[in-house]
Amino acid sequence: MDIHYLSALEIAEKIKSKEISSLELTQHFIDRIEKYDDKINSVVVRIFDQAIEDAKEADKSLSANQNLGPLHGVPMTIKESYNIKGQSTNWGIPDYKGNIAKEDGLAVQRFKNAGAHFLGKTNVPMNLADFQSYNDVYGTTGNPWDVNRTPGGSSGGSAAALAAGFTSLEAGSDIGGSIRNPAHYCGVFGHKPSHGIIPSSGHELIPNVPEPDLSVCGPLSRSAKDLEIALDIMAGPIEREARGWQLNLPESRKSSLKDFNVAIWSNDELAPVSKDISQRCEDVGKNLASIGANVSYTAKPEHDFLKAEINYQLLLQSVMQSGMSDDEFKKIEEIASNLDRNDLSADAILAKGTVLSHRNWIRQNYAREQIKISWSKFFQEWDVLICPQLATTAIEHDHRKMSERTIMIDNQEQRFFQQIFWPGLAVNAHLPSTVFPTGLASDGMPIGLQAIGAVYEDKTTIKFAELYEQEFKAFVVPNLD
Repeated sequence: MDIHYLSALEIAEKIKSKEISSLELTQHFIDRIEKYDDKINSVVVRIFDQAIEDAKEADKSLSANQNLGPLHGVPMTIKESYNIKGQSTNWGIPDYKGNIAKEDGLAVQRFKNAGAHFLGKTNVPMNLADFQSYNDVYGTTGNPWDVNRTPGGSSGGSAAALAAGFTSLEAGSDIGGSIRNPAHYCGVFGHKPSHGIIPSSGHELIPNVPEPDLSVCGPLSRSAKDLEIALDIMAGPIEREARGWQLNLPESRKSSLKDFNVAIWSNDELAPVSKDISQRCEDVGKNLASIGANVSYTAKPEHDFLKAEINYQLLLQSVMQSGMSDDEFKKIEEIASNLDRNDLSADAILAKGTVLSHRNWIRQNYAREQIKISWSKFFQEWDVLICPQLATTAIEHDHRKMSERTIMIDNQEQRFFQQIFWPGLAVNAHLPSTVFPTGLASDGMPIGLQAIGAVYEDKTTIKFAELYEQEFKAFVVPNLD
């Protein structure tokens, strides 16, 4: 395999053994970005001169027998929403173009401490609030498999850069599938960690924002092993909190796929998916059963999933709309005040969640706790739950207003955001979820499925993805020529 498609771990080993220098590798990635990224538009912030200098320093350190960490000399990119000193962090919002970071964000610091250096930052949707990646600052990012389709969002540039071989490793963020949706659309690996284990410090428009509900930061990569390395680098408390607590994620207790107890959930009337997607879930189950894994096609947690989806949507909108202007908020407040309390339509939930009072947030949080308990009981018997990430393969670019968008699923029209049901399963219950490639669909586009696990069993879902890839070799790369 070409060096730009090797895993970050493999690249680090080649640098360590001096098979290739960090400088040669960094220049190789730069050349590749300059050759192919004009049509994809994934690496929208480029700091190539600094990357060259950092690579030279990494080579000097290695010559002096100084090992800077597990990613010594490895070039990478990161989602635009993370702070890199001296670069604009604007989340695709034109009014924030002049928002220049005064220091590296925590994740950037931690990757640098592990020996990596940065080629630049990758594209996002405006305010990180879409399943696509386009904005008025950086333009539209295309999917390397088909630039007429989206790479997903909000970490769309991250997944596109990985799939195109522009970077060795990436980090994104996820509140509605923003790591995992792009991983699925682009055919790479992505991990949404258990809530709270990776600080969001430095993933921000303004400094010192407290940890948000639901949202997490996490890695994307071309191998599951890289996910684990990046997770170990990113995870752990900020300095202030480290005085009193430390993170101790359990290692996976599974070493073979046949050791796993796996539940397969291939489709649901609450958010129907395409035949390609549902069949792929079934096929993964058959693959696992063929090598001795314990597989069920009926096992699910016992709570009401419609109520759980409503609970998620209310809590999600409470977070996502918190930056709304006072005038906009007053308009939604008036709409919500005139709604029937039993109105559970999509528009009603949007309005009610937007103006959710603290009293009602506490009540919704209580309801969520019962959902968490239900998942916990489920994972006493099952190691992972395999299910869709989204309803279809990557969609064509659609820049209409959110309220006007629909999606066609096997010739059936569905609300665009109805499919958030699937990524929301793990988000609302604060569970880890790893998206892993399963090969291509009938339209030639990648399909990734998610493996959801028990809270803090991040390394179990990642290990599952690693073992599945080893056994079934499902990761493939696009041809850019």
